[in-house]
Amino acid sequence: MQIDTERIISVARLQKELTAKLREVTDREEPLFVMRNNTLAAVVISPAEYELLRDADEVLDHFEIADMIEKRLKDHDPSRNVSWDTIKAKHGI
Repeated sequence: MQIDTERIISVARLQKELTAKLREVTDREEPLFVMRNNTLAAVVISPAEYELLRDADEVLDHFEIADMIEKRLKDHDPSRNVSWDTIKAKHGI
């Protein structure tokens, strides 16, 4: 992962400049990489970026479901289908 060094901040500096940095993240819509002990500890992103990531994750979920359905349909034998009326009758519904 490549990180723009201008977007890196230490935890100590973030504590001092929290309000300004949060405003900056929201306005610029660029992530802020938070370091603790020279290790990446967190990434702060804008609400817009977060929503975009959530939407992308949802799309990926749909692709995974579609792929699973496609794989199951390849082995599907329609002659083994059971009607809904048969299932209801079997369970007294």
